[in-house]
Amino acid sequence: MTTKLDLRKELKHLYMPSAKAPVLVQVPPMHVLAVDGEGPPGGEAFQAALQALFTLAYSVRFAAKQELDLDYPVMPPEGLYWHAGGGELTAETSHDQMAWTLQMMIPDQVPEDFVERVQAETAAKGKGGPHLSDVRLRTFAEGPSAQIMHIGPYDAESATIARLVAFAEEQGYQITGKHHEIYIGDPNRAAADKLKTTLRLGVTKVE
Repeated sequence: MTTKLDLRKELKHLYMPSAKAPVLVQVPPMHVLAVDGEGPPGGEAFQAALQALFTLAYSVRFAAKQELDLDYPVMPPEGLYWHAGGGELTAETSHDQMAWTLQMMIPDQVPEDFVERVQAETAAKGKGGPHLSDVRLRTFAEGPSAQIMHIGPYDAESATIARLVAFAEEQGYQITGKHHEIYIGDPNRAAADKLKTTLRLGVTKVE
């Protein structure tokens, strides 16, 4: 019998927060397919990494349904961003100075050796591009975080981020996590002013 996981419903509070006000959440450790890189978000390396991530995510999902009797939806892509040189990431940071991790959550029930086998088989078919071999299965532990839904273009996130930081500080927290974006909307399908992006920042209580 096939086990069906309604991840979008189970994790709705972590992926679809309100756009009206920031909230504090506790993010449990999650298994993610992840690939690292540097350079402009949306640039050539970024797009190639995203292609590899999507290719493997769908390949693993289809194989899991066929071989593991496990049915689940492919989850939204996520991006973690920081300054490649170790400085503070601000709105003025050049895109060429940015480092990032692209990732997609997959169920804990999918074993690492299963992912590796599907990855090798997908590469043998010539799918996923040159970055397919760079994708790794990791455990991502974000823990306590502040988050909010941003609706609008990516380059208009500054005001929403400022609200998020101010909220965290008002609650007695300091920002300790990387800038985290979860892409609920597809920029190839939705108008820029209607794009939905969950913004999340890991936080630590100020003692």
